[in-house]
Amino acid sequence: MNDTMAVYLASPLGFSEAGRHFYTRVFIPYLQGLGYEVVDPWSLTDPRKLQAIERMPYGSERRDAWRALNPEIGETNRAAIAAARGVVAVLDGVDVDSGTAAEIGYAFGMGKLIVGYRGDFRLSADNEGSTVNLQVEYFIRKSGGSIVTRLEDLAQALMPLRPRIN
Repeated sequence: MNDTMAVYLASPLGFSEAGRHFYTRVFIPYLQGLGYEVVDPWSLTDPRKLQAIERMPYGSERRDAWRALNPEIGETNRAAIAAARGVVAVLDGVDVDSGTAAEIGYAFGMGKLIVGYRGDFRLSADNEGSTVNLQVEYFIRKSGGSIVTRLEDLAQALMPLRPRIN
């Protein structure tokens, strides 16, 4: 992983077909076009492991298989955040996805730059003074990051991650 240009992409977009389409066909290519190595947590787990569980019938065996795999997924994502230079977090939805919020908090604790992307125009805040959950927004802004509402604005928001040329 190229430490200076790797960004972890925290996002719930992998949960839906429409979200996956935007995520893989628009969002990731856009960041790559800016010169960033995108660390995609949706692709870090061996898909064969996921497919094997998804093919199982509902019941205790399937539940136990998820219980065994979930810590592995969590550790893989934790390590990827730790290794990345910064985090781009998708903040869309009525409320910020809980997994994305956890990744933001962890990244903040590690001193990473966090940039939020909210392309969703619905209101989603604790009060009129914030864009999203006030604690999530605090971590993003306190990290030196910002919240943008257009993909085109990510280039400027991510500039602090670029190596400085003297």
